[in-house]
Amino acid sequence: MSVEQAPVQRADFDQVMVPNYSPAAFIPVRGEGSRVWDQSGRELIDFAGGIAVNALGHCHPALVKALTEQANTLWHVSNVFTNEPALRLAHKLVDATFAERAFFCNSGAESNEAAFKLARRVAHDRFGPEKHEIIATVNSFHGRTLFTVSVGGQPKYSDGFGPKITGISHVPYNDLEALKAQISDKTCAVVIEPIQGESGVVPADKAYLEGARKLCDEYNALLIFDEVQTGVGRTGSLYAYQHYGVTPDILTSAKSLGGGFPIGAMLTTTDLAKHLAVGTHGTTYGGNPLACAVACAVLDVVNTPETLAGIKAKHERFKSRLEQIGQQSGLFTQVRGVGLLIGCVLSDAWKGKAKDILNAAEKEGVMVLQAGPDVVRFAPSLVVEDADIDEGLARFERAVAKLIQG
Repeated sequence: MSVEQAPVQRADFDQVMVPNYSPAAFIPVRGEGSRVWDQSGRELIDFAGGIAVNALGHCHPALVKALTEQANTLWHVSNVFTNEPALRLAHKLVDATFAERAFFCNSGAESNEAAFKLARRVAHDRFGPEKHEIIATVNSFHGRTLFTVSVGGQPKYSDGFGPKITGISHVPYNDLEALKAQISDKTCAVVIEPIQGESGVVPADKAYLEGARKLCDEYNALLIFDEVQTGVGRTGSLYAYQHYGVTPDILTSAKSLGGGFPIGAMLTTTDLAKHLAVGTHGTTYGGNPLACAVACAVLDVVNTPETLAGIKAKHERFKSRLEQIGQQSGLFTQVRGVGLLIGCVLSDAWKGKAKDILNAAEKEGVMVLQAGPDVVRFAPSLVVEDADIDEGLARFERAVAKLIQG
């Protein structure tokens, strides 16, 4: 028996919600695969993927099955106990990566929080309290908790909340000399996104990551890769570190890991993990059976040669068509990124207008993202159908044409 629900509209947001978001004028109510329908029944093609979250699109049968089966079995027991889905998920992640241990939480920010706390605790235990400094990069994004937002290299997100966490410095991304100049015996960790997501889809140079690995070894610092956005197949490898062939000491994962269900993971080695002894860190919901059951199903679909090869092929399909649109319209000068994390860099004439392009695209029935004001970002489902890619990009091309005509 379905309970009659009170109707709600976009205007309700401004009445009852904290105004820290400015959501679109329409409300998506249903999704299937790479298509979404709003309250009026209008259909849109989804190239936003909930900001690189919906790794298998909407309502993927394998995820629906995993969630409903688990929902009928066991929801929550707390970390006073362990549970089967969490153990299965940890095995899958350990088997598929450099890691030997997993810690589960609920979000990317929490996985980074755990990583930064672990790095400081390892240095504290091994070398003493002086060794606590963290080096991050300019324009990086690592989450919104006070610690992670302080590590993130975007003052617009961290200013105005009182004293920042100290012992954190920022160096330009992809600049090995700058890192070399900053790192010291006081450095406990260097944290890098293998591809900077929020600030413009900027891939790291292989030599930069290799150099960072070497410097960390030299100074007894830990190398942390924030793979919240790049992880779980997004680049066509299960994790981007595998694409680059550079192994971190700690890796953080979230977004695509749950395919839309909230979960985060911090992965590391046994040797480092032992520094988070009983009672040193925790989370009420982390590793709950629902999230872990869904994440297991995500990995079972994504971590196959077919899916990973498909992501690389779909990258080429997107890239060639987008480059064509860019050349014809003069709207963007470069299409960059890896796998299905793609950024179109706006030309000088269109700098700062990513939001306008996003809005124009929505009017033509396609959902895209921005990565800062100067880059249009695509982060679709990793199993998006070729027909949906073609139709979505046709809609995007129409939107671009209309925008240029003004």
